[in-house]
Amino acid sequence: MNFNIIHKLETTSTNDDIRNLLKDQKSKEFTTVFTDYQTAGRGQRGNKWNSSKEENLLFSVLLKPRFLKANHQFSLSQIVALAIKKELDKYAEGFSIKWPNDIYWHNKKICGILIEIDLIGDHLASFISGIGINLNQKDMQDVGLNPVSLIQIIGKQTDRITLLKSILQEIYLLYQSLKEGETEKINEEYHAALFRNNGYYTFKDSQGEFEARIQTVSPNGVLQLETHDSTIRAYAFKEVEYVL
Repeated sequence: MNFNIIHKLETTSTNDDIRNLLKDQKSKEFTTVFTDYQTAGRGQRGNKWNSSKEENLLFSVLLKPRFLKANHQFSLSQIVALAIKKELDKYAEGFSIKWPNDIYWHNKKICGILIEIDLIGDHLASFISGIGINLNQKDMQDVGLNPVSLIQIIGKQTDRITLLKSILQEIYLLYQSLKEGETEKINEEYHAALFRNNGYYTFKDSQGEFEARIQTVSPNGVLQLETHDSTIRAYAFKEVEYVL
């Protein structure tokens, strides 16, 4: 598939650019804005996303999944994370999806994803996925907690456009699977790809630290953890964190 990729040397945020295109009604599904540098890049819940110029892969992609009800939006987050992991798997081993959709290499973060949606009634009107992948940046001191870049993993630079097109193609294939109702298959792949999906690990919620294992992630994205005494604890995004 040929994707409509708009390249900007610099922008505030590629998600903002997609939103502006939506306002002007000039946007087709899979319209993608790719930039060399973001002056106001952001992550989930208002967190900042810092990145050096021309060294990383920063882009946003637009979907118009009106076939999906709002309470099934997490399926889209799953396919985006899976697509990125699948492509990174071609470069090295050790990648996983840290719930809900960060991409990790072992215990270090290589990719963050910012999701923004609009609704029409109880269905999705638009789904914007802003993606930042640490690619060719060697100095990661100001990027965030436990960062890593692909160049640090494999020791050589990666062409941004080549990786971008490969990721878009993989998102497209998984999106078609979602349209065809293959949600169970997508769920299985997502759970198999989860960070620390086997065994008990330390987590932290508002009450403090505890040990648990991942039991499942529900269709609406809620993480269900099982403690040693078989108690099930359910958490929405930001209600619990991994202790790394």
